[in-house]
Amino acid sequence: MIRKSFLINGVVQGVGFRPFIYKLACGNSLCGFVKNDSNGVELEIEGSEENIRLFEEQLHMQLPPLARIDSLTFKEIEPQNEKSFEIIESSNNTQNSKTALISPDVSTCQACLDDIKNVGKYRNYFATNCTNCGPRYSIIETVPYDRKNSSMKKFGMCKSCEEEYKNPLNRRYHAQPISCNNCGPKLSLWHVESQTEIQEDDLCMQVAKYIHEGKIVCIKGIGGFHIVCDATNDEVIAKLREYKNRPSKPFAIMCKEIEQIQSLACVNDEEEKLLGSKEAPIVILKKCVFSYVKLSPLLAPNIIRLGCMLAYTPLHHLLFGHVETPLVATSANLGDEPIITQREDIFEKLPFVDFVLDFDRDIVNGVDDSLLQVINGKTQTLRLARGYAPKVIKLPFKSKKKILAVGANQKNSVAFVIDDNIILSPHIGDLESLKAFEYFERTIETFKRFYDFESDIIVHDKHPGYMTTKWAKEQNKELLAVGHHLAHIYACKAEFGLQGDYLGFSFDGTGYGDEGTLWGGEVFVGDKRKYHFKPIKLLGGAKAIKEPRRVALSMLFDTLSLEEIQALDLQVVKEFSHPKSTSSLSLTAHAELRLLHQSHTKNLNAPLSSSVGRLFDAIASFSDIAQTISYEGESGLLCESYYDENIESTFGYTIAEGEIEIQIVEFILNNPYDKKLLNSMFINTLVKIIVDISKREKIKVILSGGVFQNKTLLELAACGLEEEDIMYHFQQQTAINDGGIALGQAYYALNL
Repeated sequence: MIRKSFLINGVVQGVGFRPFIYKLACGNSLCGFVKNDSNGVELEIEGSEENIRLFEEQLHMQLPPLARIDSLTFKEIEPQNEKSFEIIESSNNTQNSKTALISPDVSTCQACLDDIKNVGKYRNYFATNCTNCGPRYSIIETVPYDRKNSSMKKFGMCKSCEEEYKNPLNRRYHAQPISCNNCGPKLSLWHVESQTEIQEDDLCMQVAKYIHEGKIVCIKGIGGFHIVCDATNDEVIAKLREYKNRPSKPFAIMCKEIEQIQSLACVNDEEEKLLGSKEAPIVILKKCVFSYVKLSPLLAPNIIRLGCMLAYTPLHHLLFGHVETPLVATSANLGDEPIITQREDIFEKLPFVDFVLDFDRDIVNGVDDSLLQVINGKTQTLRLARGYAPKVIKLPFKSKKKILAVGANQKNSVAFVIDDNIILSPHIGDLESLKAFEYFERTIETFKRFYDFESDIIVHDKHPGYMTTKWAKEQNKELLAVGHHLAHIYACKAEFGLQGDYLGFSFDGTGYGDEGTLWGGEVFVGDKRKYHFKPIKLLGGAKAIKEPRRVALSMLFDTLSLEEIQALDLQVVKEFSHPKSTSSLSLTAHAELRLLHQSHTKNLNAPLSSSVGRLFDAIASFSDIAQTISYEGESGLLCESYYDENIESTFGYTIAEGEIEIQIVEFILNNPYDKKLLNSMFINTLVKIIVDISKREKIKVILSGGVFQNKTLLELAACGLEEEDIMYHFQQQTAINDGGIALGQAYYALNL
């Protein structure tokens, strides 16, 4: 007879891990106990050596669906001669830092969906859940993950729920959000204009009626509210775009079942698996040319992609019991503000919404929907959020210091290094508003509370104007500044645990460089920038980021005289050549063109940028598919929509002293072209540059940065590298855009 003590770390709380251990122990005639503590799960087992060996084998082979073991330590101890195995109350270990990992929120499991349909206390209950599904991160206040530490603490369990909660053989054993129609949270429906509650017997049926009538409804989800309306109704979507001041940025849709999505978009096997996974993300798909359901063309205008997700909460499924059409399901927020989690904020900030479907379980931690796509059979993460975050990356060593990495200003997330874990927060968003920055600070405080975390060092971007940089400098901590584009490369290294030198292509919009310029088209060998694209003067500074025509015009100024440009029959020239009036003055023909030429010549508000994102802007302007844009990355999506796989030609390009110059203007001035040719040639040229430099350097490759969200570009680059038998990596489980900057910052600090 022997006895062993185990300490297990990983995602082992709130996922049915203790009843799993209980069943294994009892099934192998073992005695002892299991309990949660602030570091994970602690257990002791006693029995024959053979039975303990079987227990250990089954422990790793039969894990619950949501559980993950990251580390397991054990030692042999003195037998206690116990007669049974028990699950005992959680303990708070105050001697060590908390390291128990928080499980992300996950979609409703099939067993709970069946309960909703069957006769019983869960029938038509909108908050049905068990240890295999439902809210986790969004309702937890601190660890260990117990009901008293969550927003469920105010709901007392009825006798029936309590019996299930206490039965180790029931799948709802210690499911902290357990509740039913008799004792749990309640739905309520509100009229926004009058802020009064609407009394109806079937609220989901009533909401479906409103949606069919063309109304806009806010519906509470796991991590916040969605703005919902009929995805086939042009009029209501046009109103929504006007109200949200969102002229063309795509809206995601939610569908009832996979067959409905397959009728709207091309879905391969990998994409279908993602859509139906427990994480239930938004998946970017290619639109069908012909569709049985006529979606509004205003959903994702002028592009070939469509973001789709399946219903992932019981409430969504109950609603789709009365709705046949796909639904717009976009985050309820204003501009750059975080997702709204309280009904009162909808009343105040979104008065254009007609109705609100709410419930009285508080959202402690707001979390948006995750956004993914599939590249050559591999998942690519564009937004790491619900279902996937908090995300933990295990290190092969323990960090001597606690590190906080605060990320970038756009698509912000933050990262925490604790022992041998890098813990990455869910997507926070762009920090362009006071509310967004408060959300950033609140997220940091949340994780500090989770893990009793106090940083020894804070890692930040080199950009002095970033809010994250300013915040870091106010904390009276040891600081480390990391270059934005090098952080992109290190984010990929962190995900795959890479060490040593790689050839790193870091392509994005704009980021702070080391030489007083804005970078965004950098190629690193190890930690040193060896290649970069020829910088372009951004006429009007930040204004050029919203106006591709200014980037194209600047490239013309680099090559031609003002008189030569005025004589060109190009749309970009016409944009600045016609007389324009303002409230205070009238500009004569070519006056604005002359002013911008002066700005270019005398370097007046014309910072240099090597950004590949800005090159996409220039191509969009030269091909006249976009002279102005309304959201980040719009030029790239539009360019991709005009890509023709039958066109294989490229622009010429040169590399002199590490500077890459694509001969775009020379081609435009001397050759006939159309939209497809210009956009196809540009993407082909970027691929050729990546492959040619990779062949020259002859080391393994990393592709990172927001430009590589362009599915066509990344797929072609990957194929080109594979044809040359060049090993490459791009991020899959973490955000390839600025959402991964904090991860890269943290990993850089760990590798000093």
